[in-house]
Amino acid sequence: MEWSIQDIARLAGTTSRTLRHYGDVGLLPATRIGSNGYRYYDEAAATRLQRILLLRDLGLGIPAIAEVLAGHEDDAAALSTHLALLGQEKTRLDRQIASVEMTIRKLEGGEQLMAEEMFDGFDHTQYRDEVEERWGAEAYEKSDTWWRAKSKDEQRAYQAQHTTIAADYAAARASGEAADSAVVQEIVSRHVDWLNLAAEVTGGPITATRLRYYGDMYVGDPRFAKNYGGQDGAEFVRDAFAAYADESL
Repeated sequence: MEWSIQDIARLAGTTSRTLRHYGDVGLLPATRIGSNGYRYYDEAAATRLQRILLLRDLGLGIPAIAEVLAGHEDDAAALSTHLALLGQEKTRLDRQIASVEMTIRKLEGGEQLMAEEMFDGFDHTQYRDEVEERWGAEAYEKSDTWWRAKSKDEQRAYQAQHTTIAADYAAARASGEAADSAVVQEIVSRHVDWLNLAAEVTGGPITATRLRYYGDMYVGDPRFAKNYGGQDGAEFVRDAFAAYADESL
């Protein structure tokens, strides 16, 4: 099955001009060009467009989207990762909606407003108390300063790198790759490079001991495990970390 550029633009809620731009920059090539010069898109192209629109809605620009799409070709695994990210975004938006609804009710009822309630869901600092309890106030301040110093594009690119890594783990696991296989160890190598981007606030470059610690942390905390498809995915990453620590660190 295939759709004309006008049909796919209408179904996707975008414009033919946008689709032509995506094609011109190599993000979404048309499946074929008809004798009339129109661009046509098949089911694979439609799936790719869905991924592009999801990533765009997450705030990524075209270069970051291209990087994510180039990272792997398994659409199902990639969409599973996107779904997890959308779930996290939905949770944040649900908290914001509840916060605003509560503010409206209190304003209309003449009740006292509580800042803690008004700004729930608006900031990443919701985990401040936990971070300070586990690693200290200085650790939180360093990480918060490091993160806020980045531009929005830099923050999104950093998150996009991890999205690609997590999707690649899922694809490798789905295809039956062992945690210590060359394919998975290459993903770990990229993961370690990503972790090292924050070395200035996490205590220095990754060592074998610290990498094993991260693996155990992913398995032990459902919030981390969710990033890798749940408990089984987190255990796969932990085992891959252990193999990398033994052989490469």
